[in-house]
Amino acid sequence: MHVHLIGVAGTGMGALAGLLQAAGHRVSGSDTAFYPPMGDALVRWGIETKTGFSAANLEPKPDLVVVGNVCRKDNVEARHAIDSGMRVVSMPGALEELFLSQRESFVIAGTHGKTTTTTIVAYLLQALGKDPGLLVGGIPLDFGESFRVGGADAPFVIEGDEYDSAFFEKTPKFWRYAPNTAILTSIEHDHIDIYPDEASYIAAFVEFVKRIPEDGVLIAFAGDANVRRVAKEARCRVVFYALGTDDCGEISPTWTAAPIAPTGGAQPFDLFVGGTFGCAVFSPLSGDYNVRNALASIALLCEMSNGTMPVTEPVRALRSFRGVKRRQELRGEARGVRVYDDFAHHPTAVRETLAGLRARHPEGKLIAAFEPRSATACRKLHEAGYQEAFYSADTTILAPLGRTNIPDAERMDLGAVVKGLHAHGLDAHEASSLDDVLLRIANEAHEGDTVVLMSNGDFGNLHARLLAQLAVP
Repeated sequence: MHVHLIGVAGTGMGALAGLLQAAGHRVSGSDTAFYPPMGDALVRWGIETKTGFSAANLEPKPDLVVVGNVCRKDNVEARHAIDSGMRVVSMPGALEELFLSQRESFVIAGTHGKTTTTTIVAYLLQALGKDPGLLVGGIPLDFGESFRVGGADAPFVIEGDEYDSAFFEKTPKFWRYAPNTAILTSIEHDHIDIYPDEASYIAAFVEFVKRIPEDGVLIAFAGDANVRRVAKEARCRVVFYALGTDDCGEISPTWTAAPIAPTGGAQPFDLFVGGTFGCAVFSPLSGDYNVRNALASIALLCEMSNGTMPVTEPVRALRSFRGVKRRQELRGEARGVRVYDDFAHHPTAVRETLAGLRARHPEGKLIAAFEPRSATACRKLHEAGYQEAFYSADTTILAPLGRTNIPDAERMDLGAVVKGLHAHGLDAHEASSLDDVLLRIANEAHEGDTVVLMSNGDFGNLHARLLAQLAVP
């Protein structure tokens, strides 16, 4: 089948193009430009790319047209496809039709941790002799690509994105993902451009869990009040997990973990099932939030096995997990300074990332540089949350807001964040440009220190530039 994707150079659409190509389809796609890394990846995967949007891109007529949510209703190419009667679907519609409806679907949803947790689940399935399908919003270091077709009889593991689907389908993507089993990691108001208030955001997750069939399973984080509230709406069996120190309200989690001090680059924790000690776990991922991610993944595999899988099997496999690019990814070390890259952009993710790195590297200074780029990060919505998010860092450097179209009254005041950190006795600076961020870090960092650059964009390639600058004698 010939499938054409409009807006193919986005992270999700590009991964779908690669997945379709791997499944044996002829795949073409159009977009305004094809910048690396996605532009290079599309060429590597054998995707036929067409620059610019035009009705001519739909000749010869494809069997299926997938319209990405980057397209507006006046997009000339999408408009021509619809008006001329071509078969047109959204990205999640294509996934549902061509992959998810034919296989058992494991959907990993939540505001935080879903990329890492999705990857852990797929990795453990693969390590235990299964052949899972996968689509995730990151690059798993163990798989090398963000997608895999997998075996027809194996589960398909997918990151459950709550963002909207297409201009003609203004519903969350994960409503189309037909979950047989799901993990719900957290619910904290995000994507303010789609969900104007917390109630609308929570409602999207309520409808998601209602779509899990009665014979399915929801693995839910008991330490989040919103997750507990949403889980009550599920028709299926609900199994809760948490750290032993998490406030779980009225819930007694079935799966719990007790983290131990990091050692040898690993994050050990004791695992308990139903209050009984199960085994010791050594996870290569640092931070309490990654303990939760690993715990949820182990719980899913064991719960879905109907008691046939000893907990020690996924635990043993976890030790070799290599992680995901841009999730606490060590990009290099120069003159004794470690430089990490992380996708964190919500204040909770920033806080947990920094706490995890501080635990991993208690020696030396922790220098955090943050670029607010998303529609939510650039607004006042979480301004107070960002002040608290950087408490684990010795020095914080804030890059300029990545969006210029935010009304003044709604824009986050970076100066107020800096002032709040100063009031807490911490060193913090508002940089005038990305070059200024680079200069400030280079002047501040010394042997034994750790630097983490956090952005949901490429942060001006500061990681490579910083390592190069630090390497100069």
